[in-house]
Amino acid sequence: MVEIIFTENAPRPVGPYSQAIRAGSFLFIAGQIPIDPKTGKVIGENIKEQGRRALENIRAIVEAAGGRIRDIVKVNVYIRDIKLFGEFNEVYSEFFKEHRPARAVVEVSGLPKDVLVEIEAIAYLPRRKRRRRRR
Repeated sequence: MVEIIFTENAPRPVGPYSQAIRAGSFLFIAGQIPIDPKTGKVIGENIKEQGRRALENIRAIVEAAGGRIRDIVKVNVYIRDIKLFGEFNEVYSEFFKEHRPARAVVEVSGLPKDVLVEIEAIAYLPRRKRRRRRR
């Protein structure tokens, strides 16, 4: 079973893709850039501000699917300048404290809207059994 996930708390897709797709117990979150979902504008002048906004978008999507940030098992980060890796890590560690998903960080030559970072993620959201109410 495949389910499209959408929330107003993350940017609307600007092309032919979904914010996320749930396939069984896995949630595949599309690459998120630092767009404010309310204004549609890029947020932040530096890697910390932009990274924080992109991660907030990721969190909003996983929560819309019924999960939490700690359900994320894999993260791919695309960064325009690998020299900004340390600063990005400071913000990243605010979101992933004890829980540390597998991760790849790749330097790229360009990103949409000329942003500094794009982040995609995979979460594991097993369907929890509902308890029966006793009458």
